[in-house]
Amino acid sequence: MKPRIAIDAMGGDEGVRVMIAGAALARHRHPGFSFILVGDQAQIERALDDHPGLRAASEITHVEGVVKGDEKPTQAIRKAKTTSMGLAVEAVKSGAASAAVSSGNTGALMAMSKIALRTIPGIDRPALAALLPTIEDNDLVMLDLGANTQADARNLVEFAVMGAAYSRILYGYERPRVKLLNIGTEDLKGTEELRDASAALHRAEHLPLEFLGFTEADKISRGEADVIVSDGFSGNVALKAVEGAARFVTDLLRDAFSSSIRSKIGFLISRPATELLKHHLDPNNHNGGVFLGLNGVVVKSHGSADAKGVANAVAVAARLVEEALIDRISENLSDIAAVLPHHGKAA
Repeated sequence: MKPRIAIDAMGGDEGVRVMIAGAALARHRHPGFSFILVGDQAQIERALDDHPGLRAASEITHVEGVVKGDEKPTQAIRKAKTTSMGLAVEAVKSGAASAAVSSGNTGALMAMSKIALRTIPGIDRPALAALLPTIEDNDLVMLDLGANTQADARNLVEFAVMGAAYSRILYGYERPRVKLLNIGTEDLKGTEELRDASAALHRAEHLPLEFLGFTEADKISRGEADVIVSDGFSGNVALKAVEGAARFVTDLLRDAFSSSIRSKIGFLISRPATELLKHHLDPNNHNGGVFLGLNGVVVKSHGSADAKGVANAVAVAARLVEEALIDRISENLSDIAAVLPHHGKAA
């Protein structure tokens, strides 16, 4: 049975038009997908006029409430049953949908999802994971990117298990290479939580991952790891730095190639290479953050994503359903107890 995806049609900077266009593109690429489109029915119907194929594969759940981008999670939770975001998550809880995709408020989406779906037994906290480009052929999985500002040793080991399961689904690695983000690579560097997590992961040879120790932020894109693990505060700062660097490079190249006639001629000659670089750095090609650790699949699309980006987020959600992400994570959770006691410190 092909995945059925609940789409929060009202989320994102561009709202209904882009969300529906993205779902339509995902449907075109994957004809077996079907959808529950959640939001204002009149706006959704107008957007569907340009996508008759999507209309035939969808049903609409009408709701007028919308979670605002600056709304606090506590406020959003109180009206979860009357907003497009809340009802999209509720569709996963009830079994009406296999997964939910939203481009709305990240904090609100995490809070709603955690309350509605709960965490997988054995997971203390869910984590936000996303794909980052590297100089190698495949992207890397990085988590946590903002769901938890603090994380103890046990949380970090859980994140490693979840990130490795995600990497195995995406790329088929038998033992994904995992590193912990730190301020240095030496064993004595970093917080007590990082050192304890490192010691635990070094002992956990039975887990289906290869732990390679610490990495620094300037090595994130080098392709030396398949999974990079961090607390949410440090991970979010690192993510924003990587995204800013990518925008800086593309802006610098654009300005350089438009500075003179000679530069413009050089651009035409090097256009195949610059287009490849642009494609590699385009965040829409890596769109789709996943709340790992929940007892259900919820994917966060970037608020500024275009239709291509939304379609990629939908494809990520569907693949995680098809590849039984939750079962894969659960299989490894009992092994964590062998390396960490319940209070979160390394033995």
